[in-house]
This record gives sequence, C-alpha cells and structure tokens, in this order.
Amino acid sequence: MFKKTLMAAAFALALPSLASAGQHDLDTAEGVAKVMRKIQCSLNDGEAVTYWWKGRAFGRRMGMSDKYLFDVEGMNVRHCGTVRDEDGNYGYVLRTREILLYKDKRTGEVLKTWENPYTGEEVEVVHVDNDPVNSGPSFGMGRDGKAMKFPAEMLNGRWWMTSAVPLYYTNVLSGDYQKYIGGQYRATEMFNFMGDTESLLDEDVAKPNVQIGWVRHSDWLPWMEMAGRDGIIYMHTAGLKLKSWDDMPDGIKKEIAANYPKYTNPPPLDDDRENETSWTFYKKLMESRGGPEPLKREFPF
Repeated sequence: MFKKTLMAAAFALALPSLASAGQHDLDTAEGVAKVMRKIQCSLNDGEAVTYWWKGRAFGRRMGMSDKYLFDVEGMNVRHCGTVRDEDGNYGYVLRTREILLYKDKRTGEVLKTWENPYTGEEVEVVHVDNDPVNSGPSFGMGRDGKAMKFPAEMLNGRWWMTSAVPLYYTNVLSGDYQKYIGGQYRATEMFNFMGDTESLLDEDVAKPNVQIGWVRHSDWLPWMEMAGRDGIIYMHTAGLKLKSWDDMPDGIKKEIAANYPKYTNPPPLDDDRENETSWTFYKKLMESRGGPEPLKREFPF
C-alpha cells in the first residue's frame, strides 16, 4: 500500500532553501533522500518502524446508495538500509511487510466470514497478508539526475504531502485474453503524510513523528465473489508512525500473535523477493486448495 507513494510525487511545488546548521539541505539530492527516508522509516539502518491505521470500507454501485461494508485495520512493519550508486550518491532501500484486517462493523471482531449484501451469500474473508512490500533504491533525484524537489508544503512549523497513485495492470486472476475482454485491475491509492517541520529537518532526529491518511478505491476484492458485477469498494483510513511496535492496540497485536507471527519484524534488508499483493496472495491461496471453483452456470429458461 505505501511502497510507491513518497518518491512518486514528482509533481511537487518548489520550496525555498531551508538548510541551516544541523538541518537537512533540501536543495541537495542527499538532503531530500534523507528526509524522505525519515518519513518512510528511520535514518538508522535496520531500525524497525511500524505504521498503523484504521478506518471503514464502503461499496458503490450504480443507481444505489453507498453501503458501509465493514471496518478495516492495518499495519506495516519496515526498515531501511543505506545504499550508494556508482557515483557514490546517497540512497536507501525500504523493506516491509503489511497486513490489513477486515472487521465486523458492529462488534469490531476480525471477520472469518461475511454476508455479502449485494449477493446475499456468505463468503470466506481473506485478509491482506502481503510479504514483502519492498521498494528502492531511492536517491533523491529526478529522472534528469538532478536533486528532486521535496514534494511537500510547509507552513507554521508543519509539513504535509499528498500523493495519488492510479493503478492499472493485468489482474493475475484473469486468463490469457484480457486484451480482448478486459481483466485488468484498476485502483487509485491516495495518501496524506504530515508532521512537524522541526523534527523532520533536524539531522539529529532519526525517526520523526508522522501522521498518515490513506484512501483506496478499487475493483471488488476477490473473496467478495462479485463475479464481474458493476461497482467498486473504497476505504477511508487514518493512522500514524508508532514509537514502537508494542504501541499498536491490543486487538491487532493478539491477531498477529495468533495468525501472523512474522509481522513483528520486517523482512531482511537483503530481501530480493517479488512483492506480494492482495491478488497474488489470493491466487496462491486458491491454487493451494486445488484451484478456484467454477462459475455457476445460469440459464434463462
């Protein structure tokens, strides 16, 4: 969910030089890379950082009012490592894994099954279990090889940054003829990051406080079994970078201990596996069960 958001905002407005004694110089590629890294994780190689967020999920179909479907709660545990390019320029890599839990909107309990209000069928819930979600290396430079502009606004001791990431690619659950009949995954991820300017720019602060907002609208989740029906699902959440993993609410910590124990720590810094998504994970799950169930055939007479 967060792997592409920060370095992708190349549309940012230019900011005046903010460098002073003991502060990162945002007019240099290294200064920008270090500040972006501080938002993502920590300046200390291998120091684990946890982001946590929660909110609601809604469904939208043409000609109907939106439906409040369920709650969502997620976390991402991550760390960064320093790298240098062939010219010695400073950069970093990001290694993470993340979960997103779908929860009953009345009780707050983690869902095992869910009654789909559009189909009337009870379906098995498959939570997000993405390991890894990695990115980098990032060097604080644009495509022209020059220092990129820090993609944020600053005012009255605060900074904030927004990024929208439209996604459109072949859905791994589709067949070989998606060019002709469709079968692409379409979504947009929208992020807000914000915090105080002093800790962000201070060279002596390795891990500043950061608050986040995350919105995603996308095709229906595969486990909802919507079978091509029109409409989308969208999620609206907010959260923050925690001081430590243990600062997460007890409920999600208990769920991780019971079902996702590896999520207490990020992947190793030398992890070179392909990234996991909700769709690739679901495909692997179905294949481990012998493949997907065939679509029920319906006849008009």
